[in-house]
Amino acid sequence: MGQPDSVEHRTGESELPPGQRLQRGWPVTHYGPVPKFRPERWEFRVFGATADGDKHCWNHEEFSALPFSTVVGDLHCVTKFSMVGAEWGGVPARTILELAPPAPGVSHVMVWAEYGYSANLRLADFASERSMFATHKDGEPLTAEHGFPLRLVVPHLYAWKGPKWVRGVEYMSTDRRGFWEERGYHNLGDPWTEQRYSYQEKPGDGPEL
Repeated sequence: MGQPDSVEHRTGESELPPGQRLQRGWPVTHYGPVPKFRPERWEFRVFGATADGDKHCWNHEEFSALPFSTVVGDLHCVTKFSMVGAEWGGVPARTILELAPPAPGVSHVMVWAEYGYSANLRLADFASERSMFATHKDGEPLTAEHGFPLRLVVPHLYAWKGPKWVRGVEYMSTDRRGFWEERGYHNLGDPWTEQRYSYQEKPGDGPEL
């Protein structure tokens, strides 16, 4: 599961993608209300086209016990602000792929969050060494407004590809658009080529709307 070619020259991310401006601080941006966290009901699950055909689940205590790692990565919002040099702590997406492997034919994932919110990703983007299920930023637990207890961070894509309040991952053998991708956002979301909106898509970038 290699990384997409477009990631290779961006690991430093010392420059901003085109059309972005440097943001001091971290604005709160999301659609809908902030969900209330109930640890006794919380569950993270991996389902769909898994290698063994089973669903894999972790409750909050079990997920919190998974190996903790950190990665430095920028956050590029499609609304044109960029927050650079943040340290994200949590569980790498690659760890989930190792613990609950996808079937050989899987090409995409759908990341599911509270209230049915979703974001689709190519498997290679999800499997990037810097994709992180984050529980912390700069050494501090995430706040509820910023996605506590869990958000996905994919530094080389626009931030909408990393949902807040994540609850699971679905493995898919064909691509399917997520919440914002069905509502006019680009299916791939590469900030370095300004893939902001669906009208910019080229043949092969995603399923038909």
